[in-house]
Amino acid sequence: MQINFFEKLIGSGFYTGYMPLTSGTFGSLVALLIYWIPGFENPSIIIPCVVLFASYGIYIGGKFEKAYGKDPAECTVDEIVGQWISLLFLPKTILISLFAFFVWRLFDIVKPFPARRLEKLPGGFGIMMDDVAAGFYSLILVHIILFIFNIV
Repeated sequence: MQINFFEKLIGSGFYTGYMPLTSGTFGSLVALLIYWIPGFENPSIIIPCVVLFASYGIYIGGKFEKAYGKDPAECTVDEIVGQWISLLFLPKTILISLFAFFVWRLFDIVKPFPARRLEKLPGGFGIMMDDVAAGFYSLILVHIILFIFNIV
C-alpha cells in the first residue's frame, strides 16, 4: 500500500507516529501545541478541524493499517483528534490544558467501555473511533472536575 507524503504527514501526526517510543503521547503533544496557536480554541475553528481530521483520519488510518498492520503505532492522527476533543470549551490556561492532556492520555491508554470495543471496528474507523470516545470521556470528566472545584 503506497502512502503519499501528505497522507504520511497527516496520518502520522506530523511524523510523531515514527517516534520509537510513545508515539501516541507525542501525537497528543503536537495536538496540544496546535491548540495553543492563538484562536485555535475558538469552536468555529477547532470543531471543523476535529471533523476534518477525524474524517480524513479514517481514510488515512485504513491505508496505514494496510501498510503497517492492525491499529499501527505509526498512525497518530487519531491521538490528535482525541486530544482536541478533550480540550473543547475549556478555559485556555496552561494548567487546564495540561490537566486535559493527562486525563486524555489516561483514557486513551485505559480505553474504558465502549472505547476498547470500538477499537475492534475495521480499518480506519476502528483506529479513529476509540480515540474519539476517549476524547469525549476526557472532555466530560475535565468539565465535571472544573465545575466541582468552581474553576469555570
